[in-house]
Amino acid sequence: MKIVHLSDIHAAEPHFLPDLAERVVERVNAIAPDIVVVTGDLTEDGYHFEFERAKSYLDEIECERKVVVPGNHDARNVGYLCFEEFFGRRSRVERYRGVTVVGVDSTQPDIDEGHIGREKYEWLEESLTGESFKIVALHHHLIPVPLTGRERNIPTDAGDVLELLVRCGTNLVLCGHKHVPWVWELNGMIILHAGTACTNRIKWNIPQSFNLIELDEGEKAVRIHRIYSRGGQELVMEKKWGSTKE
Repeated sequence: MKIVHLSDIHAAEPHFLPDLAERVVERVNAIAPDIVVVTGDLTEDGYHFEFERAKSYLDEIECERKVVVPGNHDARNVGYLCFEEFFGRRSRVERYRGVTVVGVDSTQPDIDEGHIGREKYEWLEESLTGESFKIVALHHHLIPVPLTGRERNIPTDAGDVLELLVRCGTNLVLCGHKHVPWVWELNGMIILHAGTACTNRIKWNIPQSFNLIELDEGEKAVRIHRIYSRGGQELVMEKKWGSTKE
């Protein structure tokens, strides 16, 4: 199974790069993913026309199963209501061929800091029951990311959320927000961050990119590739399910 993980599109000038966005769409369609996950910041300021533009690009991606969650920029200016108009519920579950993807809204209106909230914990735990490869997707990073400057915006309840996810046997957590791709492993759980796919809001000289996750059910292996938006890719992790060794 192939899962593409995109993040931080920011479909508004001056930072959005439309030509690069079209190239990303072409690269994703060439991969022919089974599931596409988008971890927020589709817009810059949560305006209706920005959501309309972001959706027009995501609609070009040829994949029936898309899990999209909002980012802090999408929650600005009552943008969370626009998000629901264009993409439906802000938290949702997708199950397909032994894979469970739980998308969680980690935003608060007009606040950059993340927060999942105790009211979602029971729903999260119920969504992660059963035997499957379990993926949780949210915008905010749950642990710090290198090369991103002074730390801020980690969800205020990140510790409780991490404990819950580990206890529920979550295999993979997908995040965005910091515009820097990175991968951590915590108690056997992979935490994968995506960079920005198609904006010039990059840190240092880190190129735009997105992630490709390949699940090999026969070998019980997961392979994570970093796909560079302008061309090229690299394998960043390969491990067995449930193993703590790469």
